[in-house]
Amino acid sequence: MERRSDYQTQSLSPEDIKLLRGMLNLFGEVFDERDTYCHNQPDDSYLHDLLSKNYFIALVARQEGRVVGGLAAYELMKFEQQRSEIYIYDLAVSESFRRRGVATQLINHLQSVAAERGAYVIFVQADYADDPAIKLYEKLGEKEEVLHFDISPEIRS
Repeated sequence: MERRSDYQTQSLSPEDIKLLRGMLNLFGEVFDERDTYCHNQPDDSYLHDLLSKNYFIALVARQEGRVVGGLAAYELMKFEQQRSEIYIYDLAVSESFRRRGVATQLINHLQSVAAERGAYVIFVQADYADDPAIKLYEKLGEKEEVLHFDISPEIRS
């Protein structure tokens, strides 16, 4: 657990289901996607199982028990070399806690986790219109221009 003056960050363990639900609710609020993150959350057994998996990484920033920031990431084991990469899937900070270094601290915490695991790199994607995220990621890493495609699991004829 890492402590700042008005919040602390921590990695979630299988017993931290309440904090994971707090993170899901924060994502729903910040991303304005309550249907996705809040209204059909998995049961406690599913979340406990997810938090038990080595490949899933959940970090929160909290103040007095309240989740004010969250980061969900996945460790991807590579096949071409014996190494892994970590993908930041979601990162959000409560509006009242922005511009206080919360997102940077969550990423710094993830860097510590990645170093402990021997990960090769951490990567993240950002939408072109998300200027605050782009500025944050440019400060911490190198930008690559790529295309992202969503492919349906249903086979098209």
